[in-house]
Amino acid sequence: MHVLDAHELYRFFHIGDDETAALRGVSLHVSAGEIVAVTGPSGSGKSTLLACLTGLDEPDGGHVEVAGMRLTRRSQASRARLRAAHFGILVQSGNLFPHLTVEDNVRFQMLLAGKLAGKLDEKRVASLLDSVGLGARARAFPTELSGGETARAGLAAALACDPPILVADEPTAEVDRDTESGLIVHFEARREAGLATLLATHSRALAQRADRVVRLKDGRVDNG
Repeated sequence: MHVLDAHELYRFFHIGDDETAALRGVSLHVSAGEIVAVTGPSGSGKSTLLACLTGLDEPDGGHVEVAGMRLTRRSQASRARLRAAHFGILVQSGNLFPHLTVEDNVRFQMLLAGKLAGKLDEKRVASLLDSVGLGARARAFPTELSGGETARAGLAAALACDPPILVADEPTAEVDRDTESGLIVHFEARREAGLATLLATHSRALAQRADRVVRLKDGRVDNG
């Protein structure tokens, strides 16, 4: 069963009289219990694609469906409800609330989903932070983290509620090999649990563990 479908997505950006085609008819799908890696050089459209897939941006053409429901060209409130119900999202910046500690950012995501209750959830908070190498930084604020630590804390927050679909932009950037291996274990555990994971990545190790790889080039799926 496809939990996420994108049909012929187009996205154009304009600066003055210049037009840039970030996406040129991209189609893809993700099924439950599947890891899909989106690869391609910088500027190929990976981040734009993820933004359109999660309703953070609207494509200029084509549409997206999540769990069989139309996401594209809905009100912002409707997109936000679908996003909260179906996605955990890691973008390249702005994943954390700056006035909350790392562990409180993770707890807050659980609270939003109604899953923060009792000792078991506290163990999950600690386990998530340990898995991304941030156990010792649990009480730090985002402004006190390095770039790599910030990305890993954002990933822990995105994973907090076991979302049906995890969409992550470069989740293993700026991490060492051991930490990357630990994150891959997380993604594979999601697969075993029947949850979907879509990752934009430059990591060869991560792409090799995916069920499928979608390669983008100049805003198109590269089938070559």
